[in-house]
Amino acid sequence: MRLQVFIPIAAAVLVIGCGNMKEKEVSEVRGIDYMALQNKAEAFVPQTGTHGGELILSSISDPKSFNPITATETSTSEYTQYIYEGLTRINGVTRMPEPNLAESWEVSDDGLTWVFHLRKDVLWSDSIPFSAYDVEFSFNDLIYNKNINPNSARDILLIEGKQIAVTALDSHRVKFVLPMPFAPFLRTVNGGVAPILPRHKYLWYVQDGTFSTALGIQTPPDSMVGTGKFLLESYLSSQKVTFRRNPLYWEKDSAGNRLPYLDRLIYMIVSDQNTELLRFKRGEIDVLAAKGEDYPGLKKDEAQRDYTVYRLGPATGSSFLFFNQNTLKNPETGEPYVDPVKQAWFRNKQFRKAVAHALDKESMIRIVMNGLGYPQWGPMTPSEGYFYNPDVPKHEYDLEKARKILAGEGFSDSNGDGIIEDDKGNKIEFSFITNSGNNVRVKIAEIIRKDLETLGFAVHFQQMEFNSLVQRIDNRPFNWDAILLGLTGGPEPHFGKNVWHSSGTLHMWFPRQKEPSTQWEAQIDSLFTAGVKELDKVRRKEIYDEWQRIAAEHLPLIYTVLNERIICIGNKFKNINPSPNGGLLHNIERIYIDTGQ
Repeated sequence: MRLQVFIPIAAAVLVIGCGNMKEKEVSEVRGIDYMALQNKAEAFVPQTGTHGGELILSSISDPKSFNPITATETSTSEYTQYIYEGLTRINGVTRMPEPNLAESWEVSDDGLTWVFHLRKDVLWSDSIPFSAYDVEFSFNDLIYNKNINPNSARDILLIEGKQIAVTALDSHRVKFVLPMPFAPFLRTVNGGVAPILPRHKYLWYVQDGTFSTALGIQTPPDSMVGTGKFLLESYLSSQKVTFRRNPLYWEKDSAGNRLPYLDRLIYMIVSDQNTELLRFKRGEIDVLAAKGEDYPGLKKDEAQRDYTVYRLGPATGSSFLFFNQNTLKNPETGEPYVDPVKQAWFRNKQFRKAVAHALDKESMIRIVMNGLGYPQWGPMTPSEGYFYNPDVPKHEYDLEKARKILAGEGFSDSNGDGIIEDDKGNKIEFSFITNSGNNVRVKIAEIIRKDLETLGFAVHFQQMEFNSLVQRIDNRPFNWDAILLGLTGGPEPHFGKNVWHSSGTLHMWFPRQKEPSTQWEAQIDSLFTAGVKELDKVRRKEIYDEWQRIAAEHLPLIYTVLNERIICIGNKFKNINPSPNGGLLHNIERIYIDTGQ
């Protein structure tokens, strides 16, 4: 999982089928028959397109870097997804793994040894042939390199702390030997988790110890080498990111034409979601991830403005409030990262439970999302499929219950000034941050601030640029109290290991613990260790159901609401195949412009 600056147009997915949301539930969500939409997407046959033109998207954040290995946030992965690929890919409609850089594979009877046969028609963008030695390098020298940090893929691909043995057998065969059964293996070798990078280009970064800072925003675009559909052409800070078509991309259409069809993808960097809306209406961007409040106006104007509005169901991922529970001290100063007074509040489960009861989710949905939203109670959502557990503890909005919980822990307004104190007389006062530019998130944060002030907290709300905020979470001196952010999601729980395992780089409330700081964190560690090895699907679901129950009970992340995914795109673009599973741009290599329009 990665920190989310906004809901990515291509990455957000609703998983329908394969043992997830019941057909009746899906069909009745907000009056849209999502099952019928998904069935239509599965039956879609793309047309043969023509080359040329550009697709203009937008982002409210500049790229943090162009390094796919160290990426922990969508402000990197949103861009690197076009440049680098994996052995497999996840089908945009079915959400199942399928061949990509590997055209086939064999697996031993015990499920521990896999041999991948690589495509022989793949070239790196600098014309060097792709080979098994690039795969071996990407795993052994990058993903499993302890000196490259952060490294979310390493969190996911270590099995009980043990590496997968990766060996190139020859130029076009690579062998993986697993230390023990690993249920999501084929999913983990896709480009979103385990991107393959060229050994001949990046080995020297590893040898001189600079790979963690390599591929930054100052890196010359022509020095970035990939096998993906598009290549970085230019980046102008706070203005735009431009990708050009990779003329050596290996995939072809049914007529033998090399994909992709589009010559360019352009991301315009905008200040906020309102600016995105304005620029879309002006025709300056081609795709818009719309807010619920904007839906009626957009729907009214779609025929006149020559675009189509697609409703694709509840978003995956999550939006949540969390508190800084770090118990460590700064080695340079000897001072604790978190004020011990605040630390006592934030690590108190009853304090967090009171906060959960104080969040008015229905008001968030009504006021901010125009009713097009859904309350969230745990780490997974109905959109994410089979492993979703609907039976987790739900802390409904109840201010009176919140006050009783706080009173039971010794919190009271002893001097009548409207701000409660703890049992030692310390006022409950802290900072609360979210990222700027995401208007929906900012409005939700304002509602949360008011809810907590009603409870008697003194909350100092501020906004911060997304990448700066991520830096504050990830790095010393961990100078923050409470944050509202989001994470990407998906159908495979193990991909959240970097968030939920106590040693994870995205264990945001207290990252990279050497040992679990609480018993419940140790329980979750054990569940993730067991879940990844369990090959029986039913038993595996029981394991991840328990994880979701513990997370919803102990509330390290206090969940808020999910938005309905509303995406608009100009009608001149063809081969659009809207899928509740894959969104709108999952087949971007086949999207083309109808020049007759």
